[in-house]
Amino acid sequence: MNIAMISYHTCPLATLGGKDTGGMNVYVRDLTITLGRFGIHVDVFTRSQDEHVPHILHDLGYSNRVVHVPAGPETPLPKRELINYLPDFVEGVFRFAQAKGIRYDLIHSHYWMSGLAAEALSDRWGGVPILHMFHTLGEMKNRIARSETEREPHERLEGERRILRRADRIVAATLAERAQLEWLYKADPNKLVVIPPGVDTSRFYPIPRDEARQFIGIAPKVRMILFVGRIEPLKGLETLIQAVSCLRLQETVEALHLVVIGGDPNVSPDQISAEMARIQQLCNELCLGKIVVFLGKRSQDTLPYYYSAADVLVMPSHYESFGMVALEAMACGIPVIASQVGGLAFLVQDGLTGFHVPSEDPQALCDKLALLLNDEALRIRMGQEATREAQKYEWSKIATRIVEVYQALTRKAPPL
Repeated sequence: MNIAMISYHTCPLATLGGKDTGGMNVYVRDLTITLGRFGIHVDVFTRSQDEHVPHILHDLGYSNRVVHVPAGPETPLPKRELINYLPDFVEGVFRFAQAKGIRYDLIHSHYWMSGLAAEALSDRWGGVPILHMFHTLGEMKNRIARSETEREPHERLEGERRILRRADRIVAATLAERAQLEWLYKADPNKLVVIPPGVDTSRFYPIPRDEARQFIGIAPKVRMILFVGRIEPLKGLETLIQAVSCLRLQETVEALHLVVIGGDPNVSPDQISAEMARIQQLCNELCLGKIVVFLGKRSQDTLPYYYSAADVLVMPSHYESFGMVALEAMACGIPVIASQVGGLAFLVQDGLTGFHVPSEDPQALCDKLALLLNDEALRIRMGQEATREAQKYEWSKIATRIVEVYQALTRKAPPL
């Protein structure tokens, strides 16, 4: 079976923590690797963003390819400009398939622009079936937007509805996302299937705390709170900063540090993102300069050390379709405190693997942090439960369910 995997706006090989890199990159990469183990050939098509990177790479194993398709300038571009180059991208994918003499049995697309590319490719390939996953929904992002600049454009909302009409099947990460698709988009329930993302348990597993801390260079007695994610308003980092300030004023936790992984904190003032500048200014106003550490981007290879070294991971998001970071931390044996929103409300089990807190409630977050950081037995117990829960999401189990959808759409049964 040959699969054309479409990830137009972001490459699965990109370093995590950047403006447009996160859980979706990990999902596409790890699913592709696992499908290769099952004997399924996958070509991942993404827009080329660097002319110095080879257009074809074999970094996902098992003869799978990442194909960087030139479409517009081979540089990073704002998302709102990318739609202009979608026809060039589609033409590039079509030409690649022609040159290689390959016929794809199914198109698996990710995010709304990739879904539009999948539609055009399916038309040119004689109606090849389309399986699509949105990862985030424009309507949901608009519901929590604080300003006009944070709102998603009309083109995205219309594009998402168009994909829902055309795609043969839609993967929702959780029951909550399925409900959102039915409620906000009036999606056909018969097209929807709920399959959560997976986690690579050969990469994310508990590392002894002392060894993990030695690796990242943090003292044994430090209480370490960890945040991993893009630095943008919907991730709720402001709420976490305020909660840490509250915790410090209570003086109930000694040697406290908040480690932030993501974004570009050390670039020049004219290059720093508006949200990073705002968050750093907030830290200065709250006199947290010695407590909050901005590390910027980190590779997937080092993340297990940071997870395992932490006392707790916090995801204070205003919206998450799933929450891959939380799942990775759980696999490493770390309890998670998360906003009770979207996929996080399903993934984190309140009182068992961590705690839920209301979104944008620094005091509630502060209280749960104080409880966990002052109770080592509770942290250990929750961490052990988190590891057990994460095993349910091991990628081979999740990919098997994806392959079942492939089989239903193509009427083919590859060996597993």
